[in-house]
Amino acid sequence: MRKVILDLAVTLDGFIEGPNGEVDWCILDDDMDFQGFLSGIDTILYGRVSYEMWGNFQPDASASEIEKAIWEAVHAKRKIVFSSQERQDSKATFSNSGIPEKIAEFKQQEGKDIWLYGGAKLITTFVQHGLIDIYRISVHPTVLGAGKPLFQDLKERLNLNLVQVNRFKSGVVQLIYEYKS
Repeated sequence: MRKVILDLAVTLDGFIEGPNGEVDWCILDDDMDFQGFLSGIDTILYGRVSYEMWGNFQPDASASEIEKAIWEAVHAKRKIVFSSQERQDSKATFSNSGIPEKIAEFKQQEGKDIWLYGGAKLITTFVQHGLIDIYRISVHPTVLGAGKPLFQDLKERLNLNLVQVNRFKSGVVQLIYEYKS
């Protein structure tokens, strides 16, 4: 069965973006093998706001070849956008209801794993419904002091089992957890 993987960068103090939406603190080391992660998924799940910001992002001409290759790989994936707004988009499928049912259906389909990209509201919904199988959290060596927290409005404790720790030359530490139901 396919798994839903939350793969996300977070600051040391638990924020996924700064108070003004900034993510300039995110580091992409060549030893992180993000392309390897992308090769293991075939579907990306977005909330509407995250999709509008990043779903069709194109790096500028001065970006590294690795960054360009990563974005090309991202854009080659199937994209599902969960939104209360109905919309037609040739690059994504929009869905406005039944997240738990849709995810159960996706997990039963043939294919690779599924990346839960975000945003914060969608992540909270997935956490509250126990829909995330793997939490792949990359903790960056930055403290913002304010911003959008990764975990908010949780109604129950979340119990996880640490399965792997990766340390990168930049000081980023990646923690990979499985959800304990």
